[in-house]
Amino acid sequence: MIEETSTQNIERRIQMAAEAYQFLKNTTVKERAAFMNAVADQIEALGEELLTTAHAETSLPLARLTGEKARTTGQWRSYAKAVATGTYTEPRIDLAQPDWQKGDIRKYNVGIGPVVVFGASNFPFAFSTAGGDTASAIGAGCPVIVKAHPAHSETSQMMADAITAAVTAFEWPEGIFSHITGASYDIGTYLTQHPDIRAVAFTGSFNGGKALFDIANLRENPIPVFAEMGSINPVFALKQLLENKAEILAKEYITSLTLGVGQFCTNPGVFIALKGNSLDRFINTLKDEIQKVAPANMLHKGIFESFEKNKKIATEQPDVELIASVNKETEDCLGSASVIKTNARNFMNNPVLSEEVFGPFGIIVACETDEEIMNVAQQLKGQLTITVAATDEDLRNHFMLINFLKDKCGRLLFNGMPTGVEVVYAMQHGGPFPSTTDSRFTSVGPDAVKRFIRPVSFQNWPDEFLPEELKNENPLQISRLVDGEMNSGSLILQTT
Repeated sequence: MIEETSTQNIERRIQMAAEAYQFLKNTTVKERAAFMNAVADQIEALGEELLTTAHAETSLPLARLTGEKARTTGQWRSYAKAVATGTYTEPRIDLAQPDWQKGDIRKYNVGIGPVVVFGASNFPFAFSTAGGDTASAIGAGCPVIVKAHPAHSETSQMMADAITAAVTAFEWPEGIFSHITGASYDIGTYLTQHPDIRAVAFTGSFNGGKALFDIANLRENPIPVFAEMGSINPVFALKQLLENKAEILAKEYITSLTLGVGQFCTNPGVFIALKGNSLDRFINTLKDEIQKVAPANMLHKGIFESFEKNKKIATEQPDVELIASVNKETEDCLGSASVIKTNARNFMNNPVLSEEVFGPFGIIVACETDEEIMNVAQQLKGQLTITVAATDEDLRNHFMLINFLKDKCGRLLFNGMPTGVEVVYAMQHGGPFPSTTDSRFTSVGPDAVKRFIRPVSFQNWPDEFLPEELKNENPLQISRLVDGEMNSGSLILQTT
C-alpha cells in the first residue's frame, strides 16, 4: 500500500527546496559534479535487493534491469563530467572598452530553482526517481522534488534513499532532494501549481503531460514543463531498400516493435511503404516472425488495460485489416503483439490511427505512389524519431521527403530502428509537439541540463564578489568566452 504524502509534508518539502536553492546557487560546477559522482557511487552500491525489488514491481527481466542500473549510474557520471567543465554555465566575459561600451559585463547560467520530477513507469531507474531528469536538474543547480511513480514505489524509495545518503554525506541541506509518494493526481497538481516550484519534468502519456503543461501555464507566474509524451515513431521504407531487403527489414522491425513488450517511447508504431510485391514479402516475413514473440507481462495492470483497449479500438476501425497477431491464453498483464494494415488515405483521414498504442502494436500503411508517401509525412504530428529505411539512391530520389521529415522529429535515423537511446552529447530525445512540450531540449544526454538554467549578467562588479565561474583568476580553470574568443586562462587586466 502506497503511503500518501500529506499536503503539510509536501508544503514543508517545497519550503526546504526553496531554502536549498539558495545554497545550491553558491556551489560551483566542481562541487555539484563531485556530489553527482557520489550519488552514482551510492546507486552502484545497491545490491541484488534493488534488482529483485524492481523485477517484482515491474516484471522487467533482471538482465534488462542490470543494464538499466548501469545506464543510470553512467548518466550521473557523464552529466557530472559535463557539468564540471562549465559547459552549461557558459561563462561570457566582455571586458571594459571605454571607447564603445559602458563597462565590464559578465554572464553565466544559474539553476532556475526547485524542480518537480515525475517518475516514469517504463524505466524504474533511468527515467524515474534517480533518473536523468533528477541528475540534470541537480547538475544545473536546482533542488529536486520527485513525485514517485506508484507502480514501483519500493524501488523508488530505495533510489531516493541512495540520493539522500549522498546529501547527508556532503552535509548539504536536506531540501536538495525530496521524495513524495502517493497515487492521487491532486499531488501532482499541487506541486505544479505551487509558486515556489520553477519547472516540471515529466515522462509519460500525452494526457498526463498536457495536463501538467496546462496547469503550469495557468499559474500567476507560468513555469516551463518539459514533458516527453510519446510518439508513434514512423518508419519510411523507400522503394530500393525494400526491394533489396524486405525480409531482413521485417525481422528488424518486429524485433524493435516488440522489444520490452513494446513499452518504449521510441517504439516504431507505424511502417509506411509503397504497396506491391516488396511490401507483400515484408508482410509475409513479419507474419512468421511475430509468432516467435512470446507474450510477456507488461509493466503494470493499468498499462496492460490501456494497451488492450487502444489495440482493440485501432483494429476495429474501418478499412483496417489485422495481418499478424500472437494468440495467448487469458492472463492479466500479458501483452501480445499484433500488426494491422491500412491504406494511406484511410490513415490520413482517420486520426485514431495516428494515436500511440503503448505496447507491441504496429500499423502498416500501404501507399499507392511516392506522392502519397509525401502526403502521409506532411500530415504527421511531431515525433521523437523518424526512421528512413533507404539506400543512398533512395535518398537522392526523395530529397524533398527527407528535407520535410527534418521538421517533424527530434532524431532522424538512416536505417536501423529507433529503440535504444544512447546517453551522449549528440543525442536528441525530444521532438515537436505533441511528442514533447518543448522541442528545443533533450531529456537524454548531458544537454538535458540546459532545461534547468537561465542566464544572469553582472556589470561592473568587483572581482571579489563575482561567482567563481566569472572571476579574473578563473579558479575553476574552465573554458570561457572572453571578448568573443575561447580562453581557459586567467585574466590579466591592465590598471591605469
